[in-house]
Amino acid sequence: MELNGLVTLIVVFTLASFVGKELIGKVPTMLHTPLTSGANAVSGITVIGALIATGMVSSPITKWIGFAALIFAMINVVGGYMVTDRMLEMFKKKED
Repeated sequence: MELNGLVTLIVVFTLASFVGKELIGKVPTMLHTPLTSGANAVSGITVIGALIATGMVSSPITKWIGFAALIFAMINVVGGYMVTDRMLEMFKKKED
């Protein structure tokens, strides 16, 4: 899995980036926050996929690409939970 595997990973990453941008671009602005919880589940799957992909390769460059994917997915998961938590705080009753 030398150069051919690296090219495959780059192609998959590029296609996933374009598909993700198109999907997010089609969601109305008012639905972004409520959909964050569902997106966290997808990002969690991405974390698992990045861990598996990083563990299966032997080339250092592909390990770094997998590590970067893992970091970006974790940032997405943590940020999504923070936004969801903030949104849920808005619906709690305020005590006097």
